[in-house]
Amino acid sequence: STMRKRKTTDSPHSSTDLSEGKEKLRLKQEVGLISGVSLIAGTMIGSGIFMSPEWVLHHMGSPASSLLIWAACGLLAMFGALSYAELGTIIKESGGEYIYILRIFGSFPAFLFAYTSVILVRPAGLAAVCLSFAEYTVAPFYPGCSSPQVVVKCTAAACILLLAIINCLNVRLATSIMNIFTAAKLLALLVIVVGGLVLLAKGQTQSFQNAFQNTTAGIGAVGVAFYQGLWSYDGWNNLNYVTEELKKPEVTLPRAVMIAIPLVTCLYLLVNVSYLAAMTPSELLSSGAVAVTWGDKVLGSWAWLISLSVALSTFGSSNGTFFSGGRVCYIAAREGHMPDVLSMAHVRRLTPSPALLFTSAMSLIMIISGSFTSIVNFFSFIAWLFYGMTISGLLYLKIKKPELPRSYKVPIIIPIIVLMAAVYLVLAPIIDQPQIEILYIVLFIFSGVILYFPLVRFKCHPRFLQRVTLHLQLFLEVAPTTRDAN
Repeated sequence: STMRKRKTTDSPHSSTDLSEGKEKLRLKQEVGLISGVSLIAGTMIGSGIFMSPEWVLHHMGSPASSLLIWAACGLLAMFGALSYAELGTIIKESGGEYIYILRIFGSFPAFLFAYTSVILVRPAGLAAVCLSFAEYTVAPFYPGCSSPQVVVKCTAAACILLLAIINCLNVRLATSIMNIFTAAKLLALLVIVVGGLVLLAKGQTQSFQNAFQNTTAGIGAVGVAFYQGLWSYDGWNNLNYVTEELKKPEVTLPRAVMIAIPLVTCLYLLVNVSYLAAMTPSELLSSGAVAVTWGDKVLGSWAWLISLSVALSTFGSSNGTFFSGGRVCYIAAREGHMPDVLSMAHVRRLTPSPALLFTSAMSLIMIISGSFTSIVNFFSFIAWLFYGMTISGLLYLKIKKPELPRSYKVPIIIPIIVLMAAVYLVLAPIIDQPQIEILYIVLFIFSGVILYFPLVRFKCHPRFLQRVTLHLQLFLEVAPTTRDAN
């Protein structure tokens, strides 16, 4: 049987008895439906909708085709999230793709995913969002000129450190911040939507005349346009990373997906229409920050509200990315694929603080050499490679293991469509415009083989690592955790 048997007994590195062995330490189930919707929508609405529209238009060539890409990205995110919702009701453990690949395909591919995600993908994504937060935060202090890179990078680093403190202190504090910032960013997008509708009512429809003119048809261009659009939808799978912290996951997970993603898709389409109502396609393409240009044209002296909104939006999004990204590191460590100390939780606050601190450290390293656009393309390539693997795992379970209990089922055609899209998104840019960076990414993924066999397969752990783990436990006040055996 390929499906790995779930462990209901606690492995040595995944549980411990506290005090006199009577109390088990585990993360709290604090995420309800509203917090779940906020986690998905709040992470999805980040810097993308304020920075990606010009790149989608650039690759597609016409307003109507770029709007079709935005709608298709929303549909693909919805199909992907519904497929993940079924996986989340079969395998009720936190960790997203990592735990699904581990339970279905086994240890080696799961380790490669964890290694790539923990060291490269999640920290890079977090660094990109924090850099865009810093750009918008610093911009008002340098009117008429570009902000110094040192100031931008220091602000981004401060943002990461603040997020680390918030998420290490309290899960409820992190989710409350998520809820507040989600409300603020939805309000900002509504301002842009209403402004656009007013412009359309006044007859500013020149961008929509001959809307398909100059459309690009190359498979590579469409693939890269999808990358830029899907960056704005990234976060559709975030609830699967915190399944063990959900209240009634079998109900909350599908419901939160069905509320959050259609809401975000409709908003994105209306915001893009608003941008095109305020600007001609050539103005939109020459704009460094689309939302700010829109604010200057429509709001006049109130344009600063848009910069503030984008800063709030990106901070809220980076909080959601941080909240879920730290969990991948934590779950991988709990399964023995990362150092044991990363699987531990604070004895009083019950937050996975070592994993969160490690994610912070990796993100700070990424900030030093981070560039927004290059990060988006390589992030999307790796992400869809592993999304495709995860969806193929769901298809395997649906065909070979239909008897497994599940409270929610998705029609089989939906994961098939997502798998086909994932294959296209991975292969199209390679076939159309091969880039040396993609080869480096593939080499990095497979460099995990060097670590897997000695450290995971044969468990060759140097003694000094055990001493380091013990000292870190005492210093950070953390202890091993147990999973819910549900």
